[in-house]
Amino acid sequence: MSIAQNKKAFYDYFIEEKYEAGIVLEGWEVKAIRDNRINLKEAYVIIQRGEIYLIGCHVTPLGSASTHVRPDTIRTRKLLLHSEEISKLIGKVQIAGYTLVPLDLHFTRGRIKAQIGLAKGKKQYDKRATEKDRDWQREKGRIVREANR
Repeated sequence: MSIAQNKKAFYDYFIEEKYEAGIVLEGWEVKAIRDNRINLKEAYVIIQRGEIYLIGCHVTPLGSASTHVRPDTIRTRKLLLHSEEISKLIGKVQIAGYTLVPLDLHFTRGRIKAQIGLAKGKKQYDKRATEKDRDWQREKGRIVREANR
């Protein structure tokens, strides 16, 4: 079940590979995410010292969560992957010119997971072509529906 999606990532990047990663979260963050108080639009993924982090993901705290905790809404969150996957990603990002983008957050067996994508940036003409293709698919569906009536 999907919690939040980053639709802008598919518009700005060609997604080559997808990986599912665990996230290190605090208790108030889990409660807020279960209440859909999360925004991935401005988030991005970086690699530092052989570890992968999610930066810029905004989690709005619940008013009734913990009173003794001072929530940091845009804190850096560590992503959990196998070491082989991390080393493969490091190689691709540093050598091949790829970047890592968060695609969505979802539940897997009761745990909150992040799907990250190994992506290459689109040029402006690629974005226009994608938009033109999307419009054509929408128009084609409309024509087919009208023909079936």
